[in-house]
Amino acid sequence: MIATIETNSKKYKIDLTKPLDISIPMRASENNVNAWYQAPPKITPVTDSDWVGSVAQGAAVNFNNVFFNPHAHGTHTECAGHVTPKVHSVNSNLKQFMFLAEVITVAPEKKGRDFVISKKQIQFALGNKKRQALVIRTIPNTSEKLNTQYSHTNPPYLLAEAAVYLREKGVKHLLIDLPSVDREEDEGVLAAHHAFWNTEGKLRLDATITEMIFVPNHVQDGTHFLNLQIAPFENDASPSKPVLYQIIE
Repeated sequence: MIATIETNSKKYKIDLTKPLDISIPMRASENNVNAWYQAPPKITPVTDSDWVGSVAQGAAVNFNNVFFNPHAHGTHTECAGHVTPKVHSVNSNLKQFMFLAEVITVAPEKKGRDFVISKKQIQFALGNKKRQALVIRTIPNTSEKLNTQYSHTNPPYLLAEAAVYLREKGVKHLLIDLPSVDREEDEGVLAAHHAFWNTEGKLRLDATITEMIFVPNHVQDGTHFLNLQIAPFENDASPSKPVLYQIIE
């Protein structure tokens, strides 16, 4: 099925039968991707006296409780409410779901004890392109990202200067294959989060950050359409399923 999407007075064609899912599924497993010092997610049948919500155990339906943290247990999309005193809801503020996106691949640079993504790297990758969304794939890029235990590993992160650049360039939706755009331990500064959402100025409530994606190597760098799907949680963050569509020339 071919769809035509018009944005900025330009028409693009995409094939809806060829989605490129860049989310990480959540599993009730020790091998589930994890960050921020949390226990693994749990998916367990409801129990009521001698009744267990499992068809395998005699119930008519499977009826599970799910225990997880959206920031720690997989692909999630968050809004400015993640770092503001007032807890804004991503569900209330993300009202559009299809965006012209650029996929770039970046090798984080060594800086002291850290590896970082700089403004210069993003400038080089984006050039003069204007995009609503930016998808950052870091290298090395292996399937280990699907079950990495990130706690206490000091993963790479985005420098605040890069977040300011993206904000000033008009990028509304930032997606990255790391557990955070900020350093794991930064004493709560969260410089890239604050810079991207402009918390010291006019708050960008319609802007989002999506973390813990996985962009397979067969997905090419370049321009795509992004369908940013979230679960309708009234919370600062929600599990999400970003899907890319390659543009048909």
